[in-house]
Amino acid sequence: MTNTSEVPVLIVGAGPTGLVLALWLTKLGIPVRIIDKIDRPGTTSRAVALTARTLEFYQQIGLADTIIAAGRKVPGGNFWTGGKRSAHLFLDKLGEGKTPYAFLLIYPQDEHERLLTDRLASLGVHVERPTELVAIAEHDRGIRATLKKSDGSEEICDATYVAGCDGAHSTIRESLKIGFPGGTYSALFYVADVEARGPAVNGEINLELDSADFLALFPLKKDGHVRLIGSVRIDPANPKKEFGFADVGQRVIEHLQLQIDRVNWFSTYHVHHRVAAKFRSGRAFLLGDAAHIHSPVGGQGMNTGIGDAVNLSWKLAAVLKGNAPDNVLDTYEVERIAFAKKLVATTDRVFTFVTKGSDLANFVRTKMAPVIFPTLVSLPVARSFLFRTLSQTSINYRRSALSEGAVDKIHGGDRLPWVKPSDSHDNYESLKSLAWQVHVYGSPRRGVKETCASLNLSLQILPWTKETERAGFTRNAVYVIRPDGHIAIADEGTAPQKWREYFTRRGIRLDPSV
Repeated sequence: MTNTSEVPVLIVGAGPTGLVLALWLTKLGIPVRIIDKIDRPGTTSRAVALTARTLEFYQQIGLADTIIAAGRKVPGGNFWTGGKRSAHLFLDKLGEGKTPYAFLLIYPQDEHERLLTDRLASLGVHVERPTELVAIAEHDRGIRATLKKSDGSEEICDATYVAGCDGAHSTIRESLKIGFPGGTYSALFYVADVEARGPAVNGEINLELDSADFLALFPLKKDGHVRLIGSVRIDPANPKKEFGFADVGQRVIEHLQLQIDRVNWFSTYHVHHRVAAKFRSGRAFLLGDAAHIHSPVGGQGMNTGIGDAVNLSWKLAAVLKGNAPDNVLDTYEVERIAFAKKLVATTDRVFTFVTKGSDLANFVRTKMAPVIFPTLVSLPVARSFLFRTLSQTSINYRRSALSEGAVDKIHGGDRLPWVKPSDSHDNYESLKSLAWQVHVYGSPRRGVKETCASLNLSLQILPWTKETERAGFTRNAVYVIRPDGHIAIADEGTAPQKWREYFTRRGIRLDPSV
């Protein structure tokens, strides 16, 4: 007999994206079930970099400090050409005053997944392994999923919604026949975790370019342990050869004066650049690698998937609690697919630049870049742009149906600018509630307090300081904040009744219990 179960949200895939979605939904009071067809979590480090925006999301659910303590802060990066360092970036200086996390955090994915799994288990939700999704079918009330257990038996799971966090070869995406347009770079690349010595083993990120190869070096938690990413030379006479570390380009390693003492892990892979044709199909959603894959340039992949999970989680919670209509879920695709397409296009251009083998590309990499790049990163505007891009703090949803208004430079849809107006608290402290709220920097105008009370909106009144002014806020203006820390409404605050209309038009009811 086939068992049958029910759950509001079935999450398929227990990588960082699926685990974060499960954590946020659980924190928001939504029962979930999370499955993975692999019998155990990953044991290799794979993705290693966490951006400032990801850490801001983790601060909201009380994870940031734990993860930072377990990882390694990277304060800067170096650009090398032909064995000579031509530019240096101070990441901690670039982001100073813009985020509480003005650095890149190195935290290997296997450790990251274990921490997320343990935190989820402490909340009573356990990853079911190995449990495989073998079929899905949508009906009037939800999704019927057929699951295959480790003993070969099958179970029917009826879910109101299903989230496909099941990677580049997503069963959900393929079952729903959602296109995955894009391509694959012809070159073969490698990733290796090694123990090494040399001037580039300095606790920072290092990128070396020459006329034939490139090498990216990331520090790991333990001193002397680094992650290498580079290219593998394929012998045309033997294209299917099994590759080892001895086959990688040695000249670029020699340029960095790296002495490799031990190789702890080595793997080769092809790099893809693809974005799913849509991120929502009825009651099914695609997130993370199931929705978009791209080159590892900038360490954006895993962080983008985590951003997907946070964006979708509070919307699912609102709909499942009856506090928002189903069409609010349409904004997930609108908001996230635009960023995914932009990211794939950007990383494609950068990756092509660092790997292309033409004479022109070699000239640009080895002759022009060492001259232009140091000058570029010395410009404040360019430095700020680099940090906002790499940290993902520049992501905005200005074109979303959930975004409205603008006050000076801050628009509805923007990430709430971070500021610490007092010695004790920053303006992100209240975001830990995972609830809609209003921020006023200065003094609320007439009617603001009463409107907030009638709408069940928590009102945060923060002092007006030089720091808040520098962050771009307008004195006494009103900023209505979504649960994910993005601004829904930016308003002068002179006509509070407009906010009531905002929620009424969208059918959103604010739950006082959240």
